[in-house]
Amino acid sequence: MYFAALLARTEDGWEASDTELLDNVETLSDLADLAREAAAEDDTVLVLIEQEDAWFGVVRIDGEEDPRIYVSDAAAAARSSYGEILLTDELLGREPGDDGPDLDALDLDGTEDGEDEDDDDDVTAEAGGSKEAVPHGPVGDAQVLDDLGVSEKELKALTQDALTGIAESLGASEVLETVR
Repeated sequence: MYFAALLARTEDGWEASDTELLDNVETLSDLADLAREAAAEDDTVLVLIEQEDAWFGVVRIDGEEDPRIYVSDAAAAARSSYGEILLTDELLGREPGDDGPDLDALDLDGTEDGEDEDDDDDVTAEAGGSKEAVPHGPVGDAQVLDDLGVSEKELKALTQDALTGIAESLGASEVLETVR
């Protein structure tokens, strides 16, 4: 089960709204546009996404600047439709469009046409795909919330109910709970 919320910084503190990402968002650009719509002027907006203690993500939008992203566990997020939105090629350190194995690097010894030399060959060929490039553990800008009171060390230490911990540090736990 997923939970996603927008926290928009205002003169009066933080305002929270829940969002149905699946209905409105297919790309990181869509997510940034949705966040900017929630902002008053060029104020900071945080998109917080959590999948039942498996992983969480923070996307920070400051005006028209590029989104800053942190994902707690890239491998877990890669298995999620929401996570795939956040795990851009740039975030993972890949060249855009580098989705599959390099065909020149595959060992094509003639056994791929139905001969059963070794069952491990199929696994090796499949492992060369993009899922191999997704690391276990955090990726992105771990300092995304530093100036808001959540240090890199604190962010990386969050596990269960991470979004509540972030909201408490921001002084926004009550507004987040209203949309939960």
